[in-house]
Amino acid sequence: MTVRVVASVIEREGKILVCERPAHKRHGGLWEFPGGKVENGESDFEAVQRELSEELGVDVTEVGPVRFSVADPGSHFLIEFLPVSIVGQPQCLEHAALDWFREDELLELPLAPSDRHYLLHRLNGRRTSGE
Repeated sequence: MTVRVVASVIEREGKILVCERPAHKRHGGLWEFPGGKVENGESDFEAVQRELSEELGVDVTEVGPVRFSVADPGSHFLIEFLPVSIVGQPQCLEHAALDWFREDELLELPLAPSDRHYLLHRLNGRRTSGE
């Protein structure tokens, strides 16, 4: 059975928020877009609000449509990336670290496999659309 996971793409002042996974978790030590599993009956907004409240201590004001979906290699997770707007200053409540990076700086980070797929898709879309 496939489990949907929402990955929040949060942008501020030309930078994107990513978090380092704790060492003891799957893909531990790798960086990811914050989020988590969608529970039965939850909307994307409800899932993102719950996950970001738990992980970052922030409130979600808006969740956009899914921009990219990828099956996580070696698992039953389908990771779906969507734009998210928040209020509040993110706090590191569950991750090893968090930080804001420019899009090009993200390529230098050890990203989790699905997160790297999303970033490459995003960068390729910019190149082909002339942005």
